[in-house]
Amino acid sequence: MAYKITASCVSCGSCMPECPVTAIKEGTPFVIDAAKCIDCGACANVCPVEAIKA
Repeated sequence: MAYKITASCVSCGSCMPECPVTAIKEGTPFVIDAAKCIDCGACANVCPVEAIKA
């Protein structure tokens, strides 16, 4: 199952460079493309507000 970014996202962008498959798109909140996500968790590990959930 792909990771998801919740409404608590502050759109800081710290997750984008961590994604090895460029599955994260800018927005408010940011969005993870479930078809591209490889469930690595790199984005969730750097989120300062813990807005990214498995």
